[in-house]
Amino acid sequence: MAELPQDPAYLTATEALDAFRARKLSPLEVLDAQIARIEAHNPGLNLITYEYFERAREQARQASEVYGKRGREPRPLEGLTLAVKDWHSVKGEITTYGSKVYRDFRPDQTAPTVERLLEAGAVMHMRTTTPEFAHSALTRSPLWGLSRSPWNRACSPGGSSGGAGGALAAGFTTLADGTDGGGSVRIPASVNGVYGYKPPFGRNPLDREHPGETLLHYGPLARSVGDTALMQNVMSGPHPADLYSLRERVMLPAQFESVKGLRVALSFDLGYFRVAPVVRQNTQRMAELLRELGCSVAEVDLGWTSELADAWTIRWEGLFWALAGKLLPAHRDDLDPFVVKILERGREHDVSRFYGVHQTRYEAYQKLAAVFEQFDVLICPTTAIPSVPAERTNEDPLTIDGAPVNPYTGWWMTYPFNLLSQCPVMSVPSGFCSDSGMPTGLQVVGRTFDDLTVYRVAAALDAADSPWSRRIHPKL
Repeated sequence: MAELPQDPAYLTATEALDAFRARKLSPLEVLDAQIARIEAHNPGLNLITYEYFERAREQARQASEVYGKRGREPRPLEGLTLAVKDWHSVKGEITTYGSKVYRDFRPDQTAPTVERLLEAGAVMHMRTTTPEFAHSALTRSPLWGLSRSPWNRACSPGGSSGGAGGALAAGFTTLADGTDGGGSVRIPASVNGVYGYKPPFGRNPLDREHPGETLLHYGPLARSVGDTALMQNVMSGPHPADLYSLRERVMLPAQFESVKGLRVALSFDLGYFRVAPVVRQNTQRMAELLRELGCSVAEVDLGWTSELADAWTIRWEGLFWALAGKLLPAHRDDLDPFVVKILERGREHDVSRFYGVHQTRYEAYQKLAAVFEQFDVLICPTTAIPSVPAERTNEDPLTIDGAPVNPYTGWWMTYPFNLLSQCPVMSVPSGFCSDSGMPTGLQVVGRTFDDLTVYRVAAALDAADSPWSRRIHPKL
């Protein structure tokens, strides 16, 4: 096993499990190191809603005993700390969805993926911040306020799983979960320099509150590709609560084949995004790294247009209205003003416009499918800029490389792959911005349901260029 870092709070899950098995470190020692960081630094970052430290300490002690006994095999995630997004139902625990309306709400069931993670031995020691109803790529809410990036407190940790991504970067947790309806796993992964996976639709079961919604995916975030695979192997598979959950199980191995010989398509802008020079440079650097690893890489023109932004927005707003429109009459003043606007716009979409999104999806996929006839994966930036100010709103004007863009959707290049939801996508770190110190990210996009090739490429980049294996982390 590699030499342990000085601070066990930053161990990857695979490193921690090795140390637990070798009795070089206990789950309680990792938990206590992370609690110390939380108590010292979370007041300035605001990445956590609820803490369960004493209960978690008891669970960590029990996990330590498992590793010290003979006869009982530790569960796959035994003793690893897990931060659960405060948008995911946990039975009996207050789950607020970032909203004043639900400040005292206790669900009577647990989201299937969360339940599986906990049953696999993970220790839930905290809940992470999210914008109200996970509506935004910025993490701020009327109930919990503003969250900040551990890399640069002037910047947002992204969203909607911003608390999750920030907590990993800050050393507050070993594992974190997220949901991704337009990029809410991948955006925080990119902005926080960690790894986030959007599985293909159906691979992981949805919760009971959003049955059959093809935009939505539950997925893992972690500080290594291997750690996301540990989580994904637990989270995936059919579930009786989800009609759309796939019977086929894809078990991700501990080691992946070489990427030598793979054909990689490269797009800097997906056909229509404005992209900051530093993001282009870091994306090019990753393309060169893949060439060094034996891949062939060629730039492609997808021919996509901003019709994809319109289609995603219509779908998202219509979904919002269907789920939360009933709250407007009694709770308008309690809701985030931008949430109110989303709901009001969603109310105006008629059925023909809502269903017309499928035509845009079809046309976009024909162009992507043609690329996948010649290439094994597509790579592109995760976000078009490294970060946005923590204080900004979704309506503040935004420019990229000197040109104005849509202030809401113009800076995250993730939502096209929620429309094309059967395509698996991993966001991996691609470098840093020298001005702000903020990370940038690269998306690895696979053919429909081809988890293994996406993981193969992501794992190769992780092994060659991970900031975490070089012990690069925020100086809090």
